[in-house]
Amino acid sequence: MNTTEKEYIEGFKAYLSVEKNFSEHTVDAYSSDIISFILWLDNTSCINADFNKLREYLHFIQRFDYKKTTVARKTASIRTFYKYLFRERYIDSNPALSLSAPKRPKSLPKFLTPDEIEKILNNIKIDTPAGFRNRVILELLWATGMRVSELSNLNFGDLNLEENEIKVFGKGAKERIVLISQRAKDYLLQYINTARKLIAPGYNTGEITENTPLFINSTGFRLQNKTIRKAINEVVERIELPKKVTPHVFRHSFATKLIENGADLRVVQELLGHAGISNTQIYTHISMKHMKDVYESAHPHGGGK
Repeated sequence: MNTTEKEYIEGFKAYLSVEKNFSEHTVDAYSSDIISFILWLDNTSCINADFNKLREYLHFIQRFDYKKTTVARKTASIRTFYKYLFRERYIDSNPALSLSAPKRPKSLPKFLTPDEIEKILNNIKIDTPAGFRNRVILELLWATGMRVSELSNLNFGDLNLEENEIKVFGKGAKERIVLISQRAKDYLLQYINTARKLIAPGYNTGEITENTPLFINSTGFRLQNKTIRKAINEVVERIELPKKVTPHVFRHSFATKLIENGADLRVVQELLGHAGISNTQIYTHISMKHMKDVYESAHPHGGGK
């Protein structure tokens, strides 16, 4: 890879992070996809690759037996990369406009029951300021359905706790308001008034302004997504919960519970920040499946004991 292509990659990463507001994990995945693609091109410059060359690459990666979701992501990475190159006028036309990805398999998002959520929350060690912070973070994920990137990007100016509201900037920097429960609000206020001041001892975290990060690490800087994921993994492993739990599972659990309790789909769509209602409708399928599972295990003629 030459110096110019490395500059394309760096610009692309900034575009994904700042303008598309993608998570750190997604930025890393997309960048890695494009690096692999450019290395495959070998002596062909990425700005000279045409539609047939892109299709040839997608045909090439089929031999590695990637999951359909992985191939779909790699296709999306290429489409987004060439959209970026075209927008920046590095190329005169976009060869990836008609590039299509294989259909993703329809799988239902994983979610936790309220009892499982409470078990996780109650087993977080809160005897340290950082531990208390982690409890507050998971309380907020469960109470609001925020994406983990949205939560880590919160500033003090986004809080309107008198109205139990938080302003969130989602994908594409779209602004929305999420609501928080009284319990989550109480935990958050405790964190702000006590624990936050003790998280970075010896570091000057500065005067709190509207742009000051709400959640910080041990050196006083904004908390990163990976720290939140690590905190979840630690408690899930400790309580031996037989499920893979990520921050996004909290989001799925939030939406599923709302639907099960009769919330309007449009309201859930607004709270989650979904661009289209189709993304929200999948939670009705989750609720129906859950209802059937409960019926089959509890009803004498349902197949359960």
